[in-house]
Amino acid sequence: MCGIIGVIDKQRELMDGSSIRDALSIMDERGSGEGAGYAAYGVYPDYADLYAIHVFYDNLVEPKTQVEDLLETWGMIEHDEEIPTWEQAGIPKIHTPWRYFFRPKTRLMQRSRTPDDEIVKHIVMEVNKSIKGALIFSSGKNIGVFKASGWPEEVADFYRVEKYEGYLWLAHNRYPTNTPGWWGGAHPFNLLNWSVVHNGEITSYGTNRRYIESFGYDCTMYTDTEVVAYLMDLLVRRHGLTQELAVRALAPPFWDEIERMPEDIQRLNTALRLTYGSAMMNGPFAIAVASPDSIVGFSDRIKLRPLVIGEHDNKVFISSEEAAIRTVDSAIKNIYMPKAGHPIVGRTVA
Repeated sequence: MCGIIGVIDKQRELMDGSSIRDALSIMDERGSGEGAGYAAYGVYPDYADLYAIHVFYDNLVEPKTQVEDLLETWGMIEHDEEIPTWEQAGIPKIHTPWRYFFRPKTRLMQRSRTPDDEIVKHIVMEVNKSIKGALIFSSGKNIGVFKASGWPEEVADFYRVEKYEGYLWLAHNRYPTNTPGWWGGAHPFNLLNWSVVHNGEITSYGTNRRYIESFGYDCTMYTDTEVVAYLMDLLVRRHGLTQELAVRALAPPFWDEIERMPEDIQRLNTALRLTYGSAMMNGPFAIAVASPDSIVGFSDRIKLRPLVIGEHDNKVFISSEEAAIRTVDSAIKNIYMPKAGHPIVGRTVA
């Protein structure tokens, strides 16, 4: 179950959220009305050099004060406001979504190669682990995640996603299985520049979680998709792998396939499997990962969940269904299904 849809314009031409809303809504049968969400890149041009930190508050007193004290300890809040919402019958407003545009004090994390990112990552982990009644669910630059418990069209109308414009959109309709439906458990999951949507089940979650937590990431939402976002941040930002190599580490070839590869490629894949054995994901899954300059789609090694790719002009689409892609672009002709475990990458060129 679950429905995913993503689109990137390689020239960074902006698209409003109306078409992605329609595309996700036609996959309603893939969800249960207990979670949906949207991520947009390029959505905050007036604050593009600041971190846009989105928070769910249970109330606007104690948790809000604690979060703001933490932010002011590590940097400066340039602007903040309640995220505008519009009442929907199917979405009880049990949390208040708030956003901060935040500038870290780089000197406070001098030993990191990416001090700004490391400060924001620390803030996300600290808030989500320690401040009751607050949850950071979006934390990248010029990125916004908008999610809640509800059907795709309800969540889209709750946030009026058609009012936002981005060059990359990622969206998800959830059918929860191992965890209950709640606002924080809705996809996309985000950390810094990474946003992830996922259809399926990662049966290696326990191993993957223990591995990622050994590097200082706290998994507080108890979902396998949260772990994927953190693994991408670890492998690409901190370990310096390309996105293709990161996917190869998470969904590697079988050993018998590696043995048949040319010697140099065999050595590379063997090294990845030995180094990142605890990061390898098992189970049936199809995943789309967005970052500011790309969208990546990949499935498990025997493709137990559907993944469809579409390409037309400057746009690359990733989805659970061809019909969702055609809802955005009815003229598209190049639609195909990728090989199991092989990443499909759409990158910006502007």
